[in-house]
Amino acid sequence: MSIHENLLGGPAPTYLPDDPGPRELLAADVVPTDVAAKYPTSSLAWAQLADEAFDGGRVIESYAYARTGYHRGLDALRRAGWKGHGPVPFEHEPNRGFLRALHALARAAQSIGEEAEYERCSEFLRDSSPTAAETLG
Repeated sequence: MSIHENLLGGPAPTYLPDDPGPRELLAADVVPTDVAAKYPTSSLAWAQLADEAFDGGRVIESYAYARTGYHRGLDALRRAGWKGHGPVPFEHEPNRGFLRALHALARAAQSIGEEAEYERCSEFLRDSSPTAAETLG
C-alpha cells in the first residue's frame, strides 16, 4: 500500500513539484517583487507580496497580488493532475505558496467587503487543507 493512498475513495492529494528557487531567494531577504519578476509563476512570491501589502495597509494591492498567486497556483495544480478538488496538503512545502495565496485572497476579499468571495476562498482553503486553514487563519 502506498503511503499516499486515499482509503476513503476521494481524489488523491496533489503534491506540487518542488521549485526551491523562490523559497531560497525569499529566505535570503531578496525583495519579493524581484523574486516575482524572476519567478512569475511562483505562488509563494505573490503570496509574500500579498502579505506585505496587507500588513502595510495596502489592501487593494494585497488583493491583486493574492489573486495572481492564486491563479498561478491553480495553473500549477492542474499541471500536477489536480481535477478541481481534493487535498492539497500544507505539510508538503511546495503546496504552501498556493495555500498562502488562497488565504491572502480570502483575507483581502473580506477586507473590501467581498463576502461571497471570502466565504468561497475560506471554504476552498479548509477543503484543500484543514492544516493550512488552522495554521494561516
